[in-house]
Amino acid sequence: MPIDLPPYMQERIVCSIAAAAKYEIPANVLLAVAEKENGRAGQWVRNSSNGSDDVGPLQFNTNYLRELAQYGITPSHVAAAGCYPFDLAAWRLRKHIRYDTGDLWTRAANYHSRTPQFNQVYRADLMVRAAKWADWLGKHYQTHDLALAGAALPAQATAPAMAPASTPASLSVKYVPRRLIVSA
Repeated sequence: MPIDLPPYMQERIVCSIAAAAKYEIPANVLLAVAEKENGRAGQWVRNSSNGSDDVGPLQFNTNYLRELAQYGITPSHVAAAGCYPFDLAAWRLRKHIRYDTGDLWTRAANYHSRTPQFNQVYRADLMVRAAKWADWLGKHYQTHDLALAGAALPAQATAPAMAPASTPASLSVKYVPRRLIVSA
């Protein structure tokens, strides 16, 4: 990783890669979401349309965080510096990828909104950003093409409150995400 990156970018990259490996989702997709959301630790952004706030590096909406309160997750947790907000975003993306309908990109864009008009705009930008991050990852890490025969997202769940996972239906996309190969 280039050392001349600002600290928030270093944290974004390191934490996104670690969280993607932990939750077994494509690292380039999580990096694309983190870049698209473009939040900072401690940041609160007011949504004038509904009075909610987007919080922290991954811009979790306070309406969504109300659902997570049952697990002891507070806005201050997701607003904090460090990797926890990225872990939570990876956990959330994993749920969207596994259980939502549509292709991979629609499922990933559900992170932002399930409303078709908002999802479609976010999805298009996410695909461009994910392609850029896939290229970056390919230059810096060994990766695995998820489109190869027999390749599927792993079925084991690693987060609380996730039902047993099943392999998602065929993920037809123009650009196929890549997952890092992590060896022990």
